[in-house]
Order: sequence, then C-alpha cells, then structure tokens
Amino acid sequence: MEKFTLRRNVLASAILAAAAATTPQALFAAEEGAIEEVTVVGSRISRNSEFENATPIQVMDRESIEKSGYTNLQQLFEKNPAAGNGTFSTRGNNQDSTANGAAAVSLRGMGADATLVLVNGKRVAISAFAEGITTNFVDINSIPLAAVERVEVLKDGASAIYGSDAVAGVVNLVLRKDFEGTEVSMDYGSADGYDEQSFSAVWGINGENSNFTVIFDHHKNSRLSSTERSGLDTANQTSRGGENFRSARGFPGTFILPMATKTTPDSSCPEDRIAVLSVGPVCSYDYGPWTLITPEAERTGLLMLGHKQLTENVEFFSEVAIQHNTSVAQGAPTPLDTEAGLYVPADHPNNPYGEEVNIAFYRTVDAGARQWSIETDNLRGVFGLRGSIANWGWEASVQRSRSESKQTGSKSQGWVRTDLLQEQINAGNYNPFGGVQNPDSVIDAITTNLVRQGKSELTSYDFSVNGDLIDTPYGTIAMATGLEYREEKASDSPDDQFQRGLIFGTESVSASASRDISSAYVEVAIPLPARFDLTLAARYDDYSDFGSTTNPMAKLLWSATDQLSLRASWGTGFRAPSLAQIGLGDSQESVFFADTYGCEANGIEDCGKLDYTIIYSENPNLDAEESESYNIGAIYEPIEGLQLSLDYWNITQEGKIDDVPYGYVYNLHCNDQNSSICLRDTPLQGQSLGSLQSIRNGFTNIGEQEVSGVDLTILYDGLELASGEIGLRLDYSYLAEFERVELDSTGEKFITRDQAGEYEYPQHRWNATADWTFDTFSFSAGLSYIGEFEDTPDIDFDGNLDYESHSTRTVDSFLTMNMQARYTGFENMVLSLGADNVFDEEPPFAIGDGDTDLYGYVESQHDPRGRFIYGKMTYNF
Repeated sequence: MEKFTLRRNVLASAILAAAAATTPQALFAAEEGAIEEVTVVGSRISRNSEFENATPIQVMDRESIEKSGYTNLQQLFEKNPAAGNGTFSTRGNNQDSTANGAAAVSLRGMGADATLVLVNGKRVAISAFAEGITTNFVDINSIPLAAVERVEVLKDGASAIYGSDAVAGVVNLVLRKDFEGTEVSMDYGSADGYDEQSFSAVWGINGENSNFTVIFDHHKNSRLSSTERSGLDTANQTSRGGENFRSARGFPGTFILPMATKTTPDSSCPEDRIAVLSVGPVCSYDYGPWTLITPEAERTGLLMLGHKQLTENVEFFSEVAIQHNTSVAQGAPTPLDTEAGLYVPADHPNNPYGEEVNIAFYRTVDAGARQWSIETDNLRGVFGLRGSIANWGWEASVQRSRSESKQTGSKSQGWVRTDLLQEQINAGNYNPFGGVQNPDSVIDAITTNLVRQGKSELTSYDFSVNGDLIDTPYGTIAMATGLEYREEKASDSPDDQFQRGLIFGTESVSASASRDISSAYVEVAIPLPARFDLTLAARYDDYSDFGSTTNPMAKLLWSATDQLSLRASWGTGFRAPSLAQIGLGDSQESVFFADTYGCEANGIEDCGKLDYTIIYSENPNLDAEESESYNIGAIYEPIEGLQLSLDYWNITQEGKIDDVPYGYVYNLHCNDQNSSICLRDTPLQGQSLGSLQSIRNGFTNIGEQEVSGVDLTILYDGLELASGEIGLRLDYSYLAEFERVELDSTGEKFITRDQAGEYEYPQHRWNATADWTFDTFSFSAGLSYIGEFEDTPDIDFDGNLDYESHSTRTVDSFLTMNMQARYTGFENMVLSLGADNVFDEEPPFAIGDGDTDLYGYVESQHDPRGRFIYGKMTYNF
C-alpha cells in the first residue's frame, strides 16, 4: 500500500507540546533504590521508570480509579477529554441497536474502530456484534474494572508499533497481578428511578518464585426508562422547540381504500395525531414512552493470572479471563407499512368500509414492546514463556480469544410475524381497526421467537526480543523486534425470519468473514548528543484479504534542562477494512427524512418526515484506510510538584471507509418509480410515485478527514492545606479542526466540511480534580465539562448534511460535579461515600439529528441519569 507523505513541515511549528498526563514513572515503585525496567504503551522497548516518553501518554492508576467513583470502564472513558464522538455505552440501547449491551472508546472522536484497545499489551477479540452495522470494536464492558491495575492511554498514532486500528491512539488496560492476600469490595448507588450494585473479590498467593491471582467481579444495574425523565419520553419535542419525530406507523392505523388517491387514517385517530406524508394523511404514533435510557444489565467476570519461574532465566506466565454479560433492550411495538403487504378482507367482521382495504401504516401496540434479551460470553487465554539470554529479554506467547453473543426475542416480547398476522386478520380474529386491544390468544398466534447469533474469534502467536545493542558516549542504543501471526474470524447471523422478510421495523445485520495477518516490527532507541533521544520504528503487515502495508514512525525527545523537555513524533498508520465491512450481507438501518420527490410529485406541500429503511451490502474491493499523524510539544516543571504540559496533535486519514451519503443516493435514484436502488410501492390512483420503502446503499473508500487539536495538563502535588496535603489536576482538550472531505448531495464534486463545534463535536472538553488528604480522612471533588456545539446537522431533514451552509441553534455546554469522601481509620478497611452529578444537572436540550437523537438530548455526549449517590466498602485481609 502506498503511503502519502507529510503535507506540512511539522517541526516548523513553534507550539510546545507535552506528555499529556501523570508521568509513567510515578506509577512504578523502585525497590531499594533500584531502577525498574518497564514497558509502557507506545513502545516495545523496556526502559527505566525515570525515562520520559516522546509521545503523550495519560495514565490512571488504581488509586485514581477508586477515587473517581466509576464502576465500569464506559463511565471512565465517557468523561475523558481525549475521547469524543464514537465513544458509546449501553445508554440508549433499543431493539434497533446493533451492538446492544456493549461499550467502546473513540479517541479524538475518530470512531471506535480507529482506537486500538489492548489488554496487557495484547489484542483481544472484537465484539461479536458490530456497532452501526460495520464498526468493529473491543467491548470494554468485557473487562471488569476491579481487575484493572491501571489504564494507559496513548494519544498518538502507533501503527508502526501495533499495526491496524492504532490511528487515533491506543488504550492499554493493565491487569492486577502479583497480589497476596484477599480483598473484598462492595458498592451500591442509586439515582431517581435507577440503581446499581457491584461486588468484587481479589485473592492471591505467592509460592516459591511464583504467584497466582484470582479476580472475581459482579455488577448489576436496573433499567432506567425514559418515562423517569420528564421531557425525554416523547418523540414529539415541538413543545420544547424541537421536531415532531412521531412515526406514521400508528395505532390506530392508516389504510388504502380501492381506487383511492391518498391514504385514509382510521376514523378513531385523534385529530392532533394526523400528519401528512407524500402519500396522504396518516395517524402518527409517539413511540417515545417505550424507550429506555439505560437497559437492565448484569455482568460477571473471573480472571486468573499466574507466573512461575521454571529456571533461573525462564518464566512461564498465563492469563485466563471469563466474562458473562446479560442485558435487555427495548423498543416500541412492531411498526408496519405497505411493504408488509397486509390487507383486510371485505368480509372481515370489523371492516367498516365493506370492501377489501390495504393496510398502509399500522403498529401492533396490543402485542407490547419489542424486547431483546442479550447474552455475551467472552473467553480469553494467554500462555507463554519469557526469559533472558545475556542482556536480551525474550517472550513467546499464544493467545485464544473469543466473544459470543446471542440476542433472543420470545413470543412474550412483542415480536410479530406478518404472515401470522395476515392469517389472523383473514380469519376475522385480529381487529386492526379502532385501536382496540386484541385477545391474548390472538396475540400469541401472531408472535414468534427470534434468535440472532454472533461470534468473533482471535488466535495469535507472537515472539519478541528486547535488549541493548551497543553502548555509546551518550548512552545505550536499545532495540525491540518481533514477529506476530494472528487469525481473525467474525460472523453475525440474524434469524431466518428476518431474511424471509417476515419481521418488520427492526434493524438487522448479516456478516461473515475471516482472514489471517502476518507481521514483523522493529524499534530502535538511539541516544544522541546534547541530551537528545531518537526512536525509530517500522512495521510490516500482510493481510490475506486486502494486501500488505508498511508503516514507519520517528520520535525525538530533547531534555533541554532539568525543568524543560521538548519532543516531536511522526508516523503513518492504517485501519484495515473491518470483518463486518468485507463480509457484510444485506443489513438494515432506519433514518428519519422527508420524501421530497414523493411529496412534489403527489402535490403535498407540507412534507412530513418518516423513518425510512437503508439497506447496506458488502463491497469486496475495499482497501485499507491510510493515516498520518504528528505530535509536537513539551513538559515544564517550574517548581517541585508542579508540572505543566502542552501538546499539539494532528491526524490525517485518506481512503476512509464510509457509506455513500444516502441523500446523494436519494437525489440520484428516488425520482424514478422503477429504480432498483430506491424501492417504492405501487403508486395510488392519480399518483406518479408510490410510497418510499427502502434505499440500497454500500460502503466505499470515499472519505478523507484531518483532525487536530491541543491538549493541556496541569498537575500540582504536595500542596499543604489545613494540616493536610492537596493534589490538583486539570486535563483540557481543544478540538481545533475536524475537516471531512465528502461527496456533495449531487455526487458530482467533493466538499470540505469542518465538524469542529458542529453536532456531537464540541471544541472544548475538560476535567478538573482536587484531592485533599488528612490523616485517615480524604476528600476529592471533580468538575467535568463538555462544551457547546451546533444543533441539527441536517436542518431540513432531507438526507443531505448542510451544517456548513446553515447555522442552527446551539446545544448548551454541560458541567457536572463529582464528590467523594473516604475514611481509612478502620484497620484494613476503606469506606467511601460519593455522588456523581451532585447538583442533578439535566442534559441540555437538542433538536437532534433525526437518527439516534430523537428525544430532546444528544445521547452520545450527555448523560441524563441525574444525581447518582453511592457508597463503597473495601476490606483487605
């Protein structure tokens, strides 16, 4: 794969940049004054713990995690200023979500598939279910927080070290090990209408030159319904200045009479629910009260880590992790339209028209909400040997990692099959008129059981060496090199009833693919005169599907004085097409927009919006996305205990895999009744375009984006206050630009849009914390800030993004405070009491995007949970 060259002279910038967090050396204790050799994320070379890195690394150790009050990793990353759009959690899971029960992190807002997640420096299996149809990611809910010793976040590209996906950065979750004794921890917390509880236990024993550590974790949370939060339980947000996103698939329904020129709503439909679409008036329905803000979930995990010194120079090590997660997602009752082909015979006992009528829009509210029960099992085993020969360390390991998910819907969970429904209508048993509740026996006859199964597998082998090459007058040249081989497989199989077109109103995904990857890498650290340190790295990856790629990297660190260090880094990267993208079968999602062609052709002036279906399929010719990143900066320590860091970063991607804008596909094909791309129903009498059913779309290497910004970190430790010590910290991230090059709505030219400050891309994010300790008591407080951004990227909801040419209202900033008090006066015990969102701030109002955000707030950015109060006890013995 040909790499593009650096477009700008990165070293010409006068901006100082820096290490972006707690310096790693603070986390590693040296025994008896010795300097410990460690490997941190972003490098394969073991260095002493006093070595400063030439790339920005943020580290949260075990103590910081405990003080944060977070009970899972998704909460931790949602508040991280370096994360952005594309970070998602279980919040908002519904029957249409394609990755229910899972969570992921997206550094720099570039997507969860552009952030590489490692566990103890190694890859793990991706989630069995992709997010948004084709976004493969590592489910961070599969790693219990109780098992994490520290979280390392590399905020720089690192494909030269780790390969694919390390475009925006790398998250490395370092697990606890070498534990001796027993630790038990319990916590409980609640918000209005919601609660969660956790229990964990850690046990470890030391043997002769060995250790065995076992970690158990259990977490459970209740569901939080939208009806528990005023204003968020309706799709009609007009009373708050928003849009009416109620569905045309209503209850009561809408019908098509013989020889009719427009649709006819049920006579029992209230007047205020009548809406007008391209085919005529319809009875709309508010599905908002059925939605869940947070689904009920339960997670149980067991980890076993051990190592044993076999000889003086050889050690055996192993990691075994088992995780079982369950959750329940929910959405409104089954929506139906003309594509279902339903009709009511003339002789139906409840037919008020006396002649056969077609069902245009309807919803089986009497069958209840559609619910998915999701079970996910993750299994991971790592076994290896490591040792030393002369001054060189080596490691060889094998890993088997698997993630299996099953999504089931039962007859009691509202899943209606259209052929069974038609049978009951024909028999005169089911009454679709008047919005009546049909008998339970009839509901049982029209519902069915469904199963969706997904599986992801990773098998990997690796060998590496690490050591000193040669001594020079300026220090020792060190090198790391290694070989890797891995096999990846993924499949996502929807129920056959979806494939046969018998289930409506729910997004479905189908995918199956596999590949193998062979890799080789080398990294060299070279000390130079005048206190410069240069690191060079390169990696070659050969994929069995799209081909091969080579990615270099260079990093330079200058320790100018004892107080000031300057640095710069540059590298290229790539993201291979996801397994979901290369093996995608027909998969569906729904999007709200107006059928303007249909309205114009049929003389409808006030054109209403409806959730239309987009059908995606595979593109076997996808190539890898290419990227280039650079970072420049400095750390300054003017006085003891005070550290300031500033970091400027820039990432460019080319050949970004994206779906063709559906607005462009609509403009090109949907004015043609006979189009095979834009599928329409048969036109009504006197109409030239029938009701829009679906649009076929796909993915291609079409996009380009350039993202840049500034990170600032200020740390102050050891400040004396009221006979105690206080530590202060500020982490601030500024998104300077997020330029995307995309096709315009005509499909004839490319345009550049800057998303910085636009919908879901706030330019300012920061966290500020203070921690005060006095004797056996400590107190911490934190502020979390998400800046304002512009609302409504598609102002007229016609399927064409227009935020670069239109200004809309602003979604306000969101500031919350967290507080925690801890007491250690009881022997071997820590007691904590805290609150998240102390002042019970509500999420700022947003009109939304007509896709995921329909209920008056931006789900990806703002948490509507409200004030959450918790208590925790940890006991060691």
